[in-house]
Amino acid sequence: MIKFKSIFLAVAFIAATVFAPNALAKGKTSNPQVIYTGEIAKKVVGYNGPTPVSISITNGRITNITALDNKETPSYFNRAKEKVFKQFIGKTINEALNLNADCATGATYSSEALIKNIKMGLQQAKSTSNDSKSNKGNKKNKKGKGKRSMTK
Repeated sequence: MIKFKSIFLAVAFIAATVFAPNALAKGKTSNPQVIYTGEIAKKVVGYNGPTPVSISITNGRITNITALDNKETPSYFNRAKEKVFKQFIGKTINEALNLNADCATGATYSSEALIKNIKMGLQQAKSTSNDSKSNKGNKKNKKGKGKRSMTK
């Protein structure tokens, strides 16, 4: 029995070292990212004031949007949330930024504020993602100088 466990552990270890780097290289795994729009969209208001949201992104797709504390009328705001949020769930950041989302009838101000909040949050996520990608290319070589260009 001990021999079987040792073989199983060895095979599991080999599989993990072979397949895990490939999954990471292909972008198959990613840490979830959460964007809070309270600060970046504090001037975006619905009918009664700011309508901040929290946006969860996993593997480059929007997985959840949560409305945070606000002063909107609950019946109208709930209608806006139902209509707006489901249009963004499952989309990539670029797809969502290009989405011409529909507003909920009777809750136009709240809907428009939610759409603006979501798009501002996604723009923030996109620029943060682009910043981290561009910084990867700025690594210094062993002599302490930036990467060399092929052109003079």
